[in-house]
Amino acid sequence: MKVLVTGATGYIGKRLIPILINEGHHVVCAVRDRLRADETLDEEYVSFVEVDFLKKETLQNIPEDIDAAYYLIHSMSNSSKDFEKMEMTCAENFKSRVEKTQCQQVIYLSGITNEEKLSKHLRSRKQVEDILKSGTFATTIFKAGIIVGSGSSSFEIIRDLVEKLPVMIAPKWLHTKTQPLAVRDVMSYLSKALGNEKLYNHSYDIFGPEILTYKNMLLQFAEVRELNRHIWTVPVMTPKLSSYWLYFVTSTSYKLATSLVDSMSVQIIGKPSQINELLDIHPISYKEAVSLAFEKIEQNTIVSSWKDSMVSSGRLKKNLYKYINVPKYGCFKDYKEAHVSNTDKTIDKIWAIGGNQGWYYGNFLWKIRGYLDKLVGGIGLRRGRTNPYNLHAGDALDFWRVIYADRTKQKLLLYAEMKLPGEAWLEFKIEENILKQTATFRPRGIAGRLYWYAVLPFHGFIFNGMIRRLVAT
Repeated sequence: MKVLVTGATGYIGKRLIPILINEGHHVVCAVRDRLRADETLDEEYVSFVEVDFLKKETLQNIPEDIDAAYYLIHSMSNSSKDFEKMEMTCAENFKSRVEKTQCQQVIYLSGITNEEKLSKHLRSRKQVEDILKSGTFATTIFKAGIIVGSGSSSFEIIRDLVEKLPVMIAPKWLHTKTQPLAVRDVMSYLSKALGNEKLYNHSYDIFGPEILTYKNMLLQFAEVRELNRHIWTVPVMTPKLSSYWLYFVTSTSYKLATSLVDSMSVQIIGKPSQINELLDIHPISYKEAVSLAFEKIEQNTIVSSWKDSMVSSGRLKKNLYKYINVPKYGCFKDYKEAHVSNTDKTIDKIWAIGGNQGWYYGNFLWKIRGYLDKLVGGIGLRRGRTNPYNLHAGDALDFWRVIYADRTKQKLLLYAEMKLPGEAWLEFKIEENILKQTATFRPRGIAGRLYWYAVLPFHGFIFNGMIRRLVAT
């Protein structure tokens, strides 16, 4: 079958695509930014189309001969007052285009919406369901609650809380009940539903075998990690304070923390159905899902992470190609170069930069910069990186975003996502055995210029030390 996957660079999409390829399907990946396409996928089984579902004219890039489609477009952003309108626009545009193709089935991954009172995001997903159901194609809708897997937002946030806080004074929503589901089970539902006519025009809640509170999830996570943790909940913590609590303790952005608090106050219990029998799926327990996630982490085989989504920062508003040409005029630059005696070793070091590895020199200063960024509402350093050795365009790298990464061309370009009175780029490039390291800053007003001169002494110290370490044999 020829299958369209929207949200192809997202947490679920990146995991689903290899499964579909392995099952013999040709996958058409709809990406908003062509630079984020996974060039390692076999072109015989994969093709890419650049589509922005908010721009109806771009949907003409979707081929007419698709047999089925996955709708995996979601957002947890609170950055726009028109959030729900944007979600509806995406769904309407998708439906309008797919109706003009040969598509027989649309599979949509939504959220469990059985409560009368829904969060803004769950309400929006329910509206998207209604739009897709009104199409001329058959729909199969899966509604999931908390998804647990290496790199998922819920997993990483719980991991931050458990591993950093021996004692937690937590908000009362920790008593909210939910049914966590392993990401590998989500993949089974999505892949096995493809072309299954028994599931046409049906909606199913999908969930794990246990009903747990968020407090239970934290404590069971601690048991898996063999950590002794104590949690007390207090009724006086407002949603705003709860959001700040998540923001300062975990790697999440404040906007995402606000969205999560909004969603976590709603009980998510699924309605039983025959879907497990129909697809022969036996969901695993929460503890087993956590254990398997850590196996992936220890093997450095995390396929996708929520941290790599643009919503994890909120600073990049445009496609990556808008930032790939580093400006030359009206900018401050810190340029360093050094002779490279072992190119492969230096490239390996560059591609391993950040995260647990650190920045090779003055790491304590990088950490201070991260703390200061957090204090003013930025993302800080706690996002880290998804893979310790590989980088791809669009990946998060501490408080940077990878704009361009090509080992064969020996070039890495990063764009700063910390709070700044301007814009900043950091480029590493090897030409004729010379490593050229360039920090570029385009200031915004007087504040930007004052900022540059204030940090200039530290740049000399950090960047000189960093390039020496990168070329050292």
